[in-house]
Amino acid sequence: MSLAALHGDARSVLTAWRAPDPAQERLRLAYLDHLGRHPDAMSRDCLAGHLTASAAIVDPEGTRAVLTLHRKIGKWLQTGGHCEDGDPSLSAAALREAAEESGITGLRLLPGPVRLDRHWVGCGGGTWHLDVQYAVVAEAGDAPLALDAEESADLGWFPVDAVPEPSDDACRSLVRAAARAVRAARA
Repeated sequence: MSLAALHGDARSVLTAWRAPDPAQERLRLAYLDHLGRHPDAMSRDCLAGHLTASAAIVDPEGTRAVLTLHRKIGKWLQTGGHCEDGDPSLSAAALREAAEESGITGLRLLPGPVRLDRHWVGCGGGTWHLDVQYAVVAEAGDAPLALDAEESADLGWFPVDAVPEPSDDACRSLVRAAARAVRAARA
């Protein structure tokens, strides 16, 4: 799928998604407005900001998550990144990034985003990432990890209530939301 077609998928996903709180609803509406004003919003070349896809990888019990020590940022974060030509959907981009950055095979994506996060990054001289965040289950809760040395300085499993430092509130919030989604899916 082209990035132009992915634009339509992102609009559909965000139109259908029910935000869990007023702050997330404001972000959802801002993302839809951004998509409406920027036909290139799925491309990293859109310097006004572009949509990205990330995922918290969680064990089947919703108690542990995989985090990567991002090589450039120097923080423990979830997996994720830019959408690419060939990604069939926004959720598929999140799943692709999770598999590439963790080395885990057999990941299962839960339906729909669990959070949105807008943050400033240095790519392209500085721009906004409008991140659509998903929960992914590693069916083998002790799945071995394969470090992607280009992306990560380290990679590991951590308790969802003990995200290592340095990290950030967005990552901690995503890990908690993903763990809740995994536990709810089991019920």
